[in-house]
Amino acid sequence: MEPISLSADQQYALKEILGWYADRNKAPYLTLGGYAGTGKTTLIGVLTKEIIKIFPHVKIAFCSYTGRAAQNLKEKIKENGIVSANGHISTIHGLIYEPVESSSGRISGWSKKDSIAFHLIIVDEASMVDSAIWNDLLSYNVPVLAVGDHGQLPPINGSFNLMRCPDIKLENIYRQAHDNPIIALSEKARSCGRIEPGVYGPGVVKYLNSSEEAGERSGELLESYDGDTLILCGYNSTRVKINSFIRNSMGFELPFRPSGGDRVVCLRNNTRKNIYNGMLGTVIEINDTDDPDWYEAAIDMDGSRTYNGLIYAKQFNSSVPINFTEDRLKARKGDLFDFGYALTVHKAQGSQARRVILFEERFPRMDDEAWRRWLYTAVTRAEEELYIFGR
Repeated sequence: MEPISLSADQQYALKEILGWYADRNKAPYLTLGGYAGTGKTTLIGVLTKEIIKIFPHVKIAFCSYTGRAAQNLKEKIKENGIVSANGHISTIHGLIYEPVESSSGRISGWSKKDSIAFHLIIVDEASMVDSAIWNDLLSYNVPVLAVGDHGQLPPINGSFNLMRCPDIKLENIYRQAHDNPIIALSEKARSCGRIEPGVYGPGVVKYLNSSEEAGERSGELLESYDGDTLILCGYNSTRVKINSFIRNSMGFELPFRPSGGDRVVCLRNNTRKNIYNGMLGTVIEINDTDDPDWYEAAIDMDGSRTYNGLIYAKQFNSSVPINFTEDRLKARKGDLFDFGYALTVHKAQGSQARRVILFEERFPRMDDEAWRRWLYTAVTRAEEELYIFGR
């Protein structure tokens, strides 16, 4: 294997991070931002090996916000040969929380662990982390390196954003990434917010909405949906239509009722149940209850544990998340899920897929900066194939 050659900004970042970690009076955390194709994973691989070389007994925890993102992180780490005998890879939740079991043996909630046996925590997709989980991470007094993409959209909820102004930035596209058509399109999205119709590579195409080909091709792609596909749009109304189209093409008979095998997305955080806004899963079992507003469900959450609990029936195929502001008792009774075949780009942060089908939809009040971030975030969800339908 040839030795890895770092670019100038990667070398600078490596020096700064090693200096921070070696400093006995170090700040509790450091943030590293990097655009797609700037070699963040390569840098983390070299960094990890250097830290282990200097501190042979160091134990490093790699973690990410969602199960899907943690699984992607695990695959990237293995590909780059980063994992050592002292390494650990999981969701943030799996790292710092532990299950609380009921008398029947079921998980009834989660509590923060008293301590964790690591000397460094590296958080991937750190732009997704909210303030509550971040404060819990810092409470262990273990140095944290937060890594993310400062070109993406800000977090779904609140104003807290670790990637608003990272301490260190990688902004030069790594030389191996220059020929990747998806990276090339991500640069166009980030710099000018416009991707022209055309073929950019095998499986990387932008279609004009007004063309006859667009309607036919989008239908073919949606009908070929599988677990390696991520469908993205802007409006919740579009999301509902696409979900209905795919479920119909897959043979689901009941349009508004989830069934075993259905893909679903969580729409509201519930730390007690280890579920977070944007997490995806597959329904294992679903049953009616005495209350027609609620289903009893078992859901296999991607890269995480099985969810068991009550989910709100009226949320499915609704174009807006149900608001329980006036009914706190109902809000605490169960959780919010919806069909998860198509997602808004905001919900898809942290997720990636081999194939992405993107329907460009710009909100009237969205300024140019927000649009560029929206388009960039959408494009960078694709790993191999990207099909865009827009103007």
